[in-house]
Amino acid sequence: MEDMQEPLIAPAGLRMGQGGAEQVPVSVYLLATFGAIGGFLFGYDTGVVSGAMILIRDEFKLNNVWHEAIISATIGAAWLSALIAGRATDVYGRRIVILSASVIFCIGAVMMGAAPEKITLLVGRVIVGIGIGLASMSVPVYLSESAPSEFRGRITVINNVFITGGQFVASVLCGALSYVPHGWRYMLGLAGIPSVIQLAGFVFLPESPRWLVSKGRVSEARDILVKIRSPEADIDGELQAISGAVAEAEEQKAGIGQVLRSGPVRRALVVGSLLQFFQQISGINTVMYYSASIITMAGVTDQSTAIWLAAATSSVNFFGTFIGLYLVEKVGRRPLTLGSLIGTTASLLLLGLSFQMAFDNSPEASLPVNGTCNYLSCGVCTSKADCGFCFMGDIDNVQNSSCVQTNVASFNEKSQDGFCSNSTLLEDHVVTYAYDWCPYEYAWLSILGLALYLLFFSPGMGPMPWTINSEIYPGWARSTCTSLTTSVNWASNLIVSFTFLTLTEVILKHGTFYLYTGLAGVGTILFYFILPETRGVPLEEIESLFSMSLWTMSRHTKKR
Repeated sequence: MEDMQEPLIAPAGLRMGQGGAEQVPVSVYLLATFGAIGGFLFGYDTGVVSGAMILIRDEFKLNNVWHEAIISATIGAAWLSALIAGRATDVYGRRIVILSASVIFCIGAVMMGAAPEKITLLVGRVIVGIGIGLASMSVPVYLSESAPSEFRGRITVINNVFITGGQFVASVLCGALSYVPHGWRYMLGLAGIPSVIQLAGFVFLPESPRWLVSKGRVSEARDILVKIRSPEADIDGELQAISGAVAEAEEQKAGIGQVLRSGPVRRALVVGSLLQFFQQISGINTVMYYSASIITMAGVTDQSTAIWLAAATSSVNFFGTFIGLYLVEKVGRRPLTLGSLIGTTASLLLLGLSFQMAFDNSPEASLPVNGTCNYLSCGVCTSKADCGFCFMGDIDNVQNSSCVQTNVASFNEKSQDGFCSNSTLLEDHVVTYAYDWCPYEYAWLSILGLALYLLFFSPGMGPMPWTINSEIYPGWARSTCTSLTTSVNWASNLIVSFTFLTLTEVILKHGTFYLYTGLAGVGTILFYFILPETRGVPLEEIESLFSMSLWTMSRHTKKR
């Protein structure tokens, strides 16, 4: 397909920007846009599953274990596929792996949308995860190797703009489709559209110049560099630097053994892995995968309202990413990361406090009930997997309340066939069954906490782990290290998403967010001491930066 690459490559004279400084060619933005659709797919899946699972849970009668399994299946599959993606991109090329990811994701989206029962849905989630894992590793590498060094941060952040954009689009669609019968099928199935767009676009896009040089196709690499660099760029100098890095790679085996034997690369790998670990362990995908569920936990009873509120918080995440896009080349990677972590920690603390206030002020059960759910307050009752809180009235006037076994109402002899369902009309009273939330007039505090969390997270800890990981490894180790750190991201994501609902039962909702608060605080302190600044450093020179100790790197950064 190499002869089909030409149409989307802009002429060398067509540039973006004004002024005398070297500008970004339009072709680089085309590469970034079509490449970053892989990020859009990841973002769409993250955003859509939050709203869809509220509807799926009711239709398929899912318990917490199945809820967590369907969400986490994609993450587990992405983790495993990310492990093999590094080798695949080295052997077959960055472009082929991205094309394959598009095809796989499309197949999975169709299967999810047509799923007749929960097992088929689970399989579809696994297939989608394979596509996401391949794209999440290969796209950042492709973008970093194609972008000029002075614009590399901005170009790679575009990938995160697409991730948060996908989350935003998905949340809006979820809100619109929540009124449609079986609307969750359309929510999941529509993910196939962007994957087809990426597949069509990448047929015409070029391969990474660095990968072409590694395969001895130097003249092709030079032709591509001419078209994706400004007229003032030193093409021959860059090509020589790439060739030198490739020659070094040929002398060293780029396996995990060689990576660990190299002090600078080992230090870079430690920093990169910790960035990916703390991005997830501070709870971001808990917030994204379960945002609608968290909003219902805060006391918002209507499903469509909860989905629309999740869309509103997702919009904060989307627009906040543009702050990172603007600041990444102005203030640098390190300040964005540290500032983001400080704000994230404070926001998680607010979330924890809001849920603790809801727990401490939850209404008491006024009518006792025999059985396994004989708890005296709504907070304790709804923390149990098989129990829920039945009540009449509204948030301000809870009446005839009782903790009952799931979908069983024994608190009132007027109940219809002993069944307590959400908003069931019982003569002139409305009976509400709250299985994971309590009536609480200050639910807006939790929603505010969610919005602030995403506002602080999106400019820094959202894009920076991917941006920094795409540029801190020498060419011979880049694919191996990026594959390893991407797998760390997915493994951490899997742990968090598969334990969130369980943690809310064991240590309660506020305890769960206090845990995330502590972990984010640890990350803030750690990166203050070990995170260097890589802004404007050419890829071929970053290894020398990591030749220092981690402590010396952070001190050196402050003097830059």
